[in-house]
Amino acid sequence: MKVLMRSIGLGKVRYGLLTCLLVCLTAVGCSAQPEDSVTKIDPGGSESEVTPDSSGDYTLNTKVTDVINDPVFGDYGRLIFPVDRTIDEDLELQDVGDILIWYNNVNPDRTVEIANYLKDRAASGEQIFYDIYTEEEKAKDPEKEDTGLFFFRGEPGAKTAVVNAGGGFAYVAAMHDSFPHALELSKMGCNAFALIYRPGAQTACEDLARAIAFLHEHTEELQIDVSDYSLWGGSAGARMAAWLGSYGTETFGEDAYPAPGAVIMQYTGLSEVTGNEPPTYACVGTSDGIASYRSMENYISRIQADGTDAEIEVFDGLRHGFGLGEGTVAESWIDHAVNFWERNME
Repeated sequence: MKVLMRSIGLGKVRYGLLTCLLVCLTAVGCSAQPEDSVTKIDPGGSESEVTPDSSGDYTLNTKVTDVINDPVFGDYGRLIFPVDRTIDEDLELQDVGDILIWYNNVNPDRTVEIANYLKDRAASGEQIFYDIYTEEEKAKDPEKEDTGLFFFRGEPGAKTAVVNAGGGFAYVAAMHDSFPHALELSKMGCNAFALIYRPGAQTACEDLARAIAFLHEHTEELQIDVSDYSLWGGSAGARMAAWLGSYGTETFGEDAYPAPGAVIMQYTGLSEVTGNEPPTYACVGTSDGIASYRSMENYISRIQADGTDAEIEVFDGLRHGFGLGEGTVAESWIDHAVNFWERNME
């Protein structure tokens, strides 16, 4: 029986009781963990008990370093914010946009919401972060220590999305360019993962290929449906999603896994078209000085010419890196993207 996430209309969520019932009835492995502990899954197959801690909600004035060092996150708190950017000890959550170069429309309230979401989930005993490399692999290549997947859970057994933040392949701007998207997708019922990867085009794609492999290999434990999974990304993250969609996981060192059901890409100047592109949705602003909307329109038209479903939305006046576009003309783009993904599910 095929399980679809809740359908998304133009700016409206259509909550279907029947869909929710089907998701619950067809989910695999829904046993709950005790509230005071959670079994940690790692790529090497070992398990360990993790006991979380919690001490108050974050606010706009909470220091970023206090989030990073919160015991509830263990040793992965550092990955919530860019490890390749200098973070001043006095930097507060309301000013995170100051370290996210090339990005616009950073929403401080959304930053606080995400930080509290992650903390609350971790404190409740959920595993919210997953290593994609084994301890042996990380020992051989210490840069792999700064990788992994943050899990924004939706309905058990629902469809899966992998979201890749940009950052010019110099850093990973997850707090604005992937965490908000993943959180919204989880609210719609989808199981969404935000990838923290090694900067650099080649290493980033290798990490995304490994993440795709990890998800396919752990579907039962994660309670996810990876058929027709989607790859999302903004800026450099959009290139990653497009490259994995066109060239496949085997090009980047992993076994061959199925191609995504859809690629969802924001503001990137990618131009090469291979003829192997999955269905592709794109969006960009007319005032983007980094990714030309005309180049993106040409990219989408060439995919369409190959007979593949593709569409683009161009938003008047928006600059590069608008993320969810909250409070702008692009505010409903994520709903349109999910509609596109749904219509390309087999």
